[in-house]
Amino acid sequence: MTRTLLPLPLREGDGGRGQSATNVATTLAPIPSPNLRTQGEGENGSGTDDVAASLEAASLEAGRLLFAGFCNFIYAAQRIDQLPGPRGPEIAFAGRSNVGKSSLMNALTGQRALARVSNTPGRTRQLNFFDLGGRLTLVDMPGYGYAKAGKDIKADWQGLMFDYLRGRPGLRRVLLLLDARIELKEADRAVMGLLDRAAVTFQLVLTKADAVKPAALARKLAEVQAVARKHPAAHPEVIVTSAETGEGIEALRGALAGLVE
Repeated sequence: MTRTLLPLPLREGDGGRGQSATNVATTLAPIPSPNLRTQGEGENGSGTDDVAASLEAASLEAGRLLFAGFCNFIYAAQRIDQLPGPRGPEIAFAGRSNVGKSSLMNALTGQRALARVSNTPGRTRQLNFFDLGGRLTLVDMPGYGYAKAGKDIKADWQGLMFDYLRGRPGLRRVLLLLDARIELKEADRAVMGLLDRAAVTFQLVLTKADAVKPAALARKLAEVQAVARKHPAAHPEVIVTSAETGEGIEALRGALAGLVE
């Protein structure tokens, strides 16, 4: 299942590391909830459809409120013994180098500089922690699978990732990002297997959907949904996103808000 929603305009903020991010509450317009009708009301109304629409509107509003909070960088860890203590629910972002993790995190929070976008894939070699309004911690995990990275660096990244996944009781979900423009790589499949073994729920998120034609995107979505069904730790819903157009951003916010409450 995929949901396409209107894009959210980003605003410039000072949300750099070590600084408090700009509050984006004023940029996030409230989403009106539709009137809930009982079954049989209206000419062609369906009570079931109305309930579903109302629940979706409530989810979007919860996501809007959650991501309207301040979000700022709080901690970085390169080794497992450097990890901060538990401070509530966490959502981790994982994916191949250059998959668009930083851009997606910036779009979710409505800030352009929260997570730094690097022109050098594989540059990030640490876990970066961001506090979202005191309610949720966003964790930017090291990218994986970059061909030019040495084997020792790849091993270090994978070891840190697995140790983190196994040792965080507050970890609610891992968002595993996949580039909608390219085929799944062996590294992607290996990480899915790692998440299965770690018994950590993960959700597949397609990125850069704006760069793919609708027919090709539909085929990619069907392919990824089939892959998700083969993994016991995978969430069944795949969300299609674009940090450029805002497609899927509100839907992803709503899904994450449901893990906080």
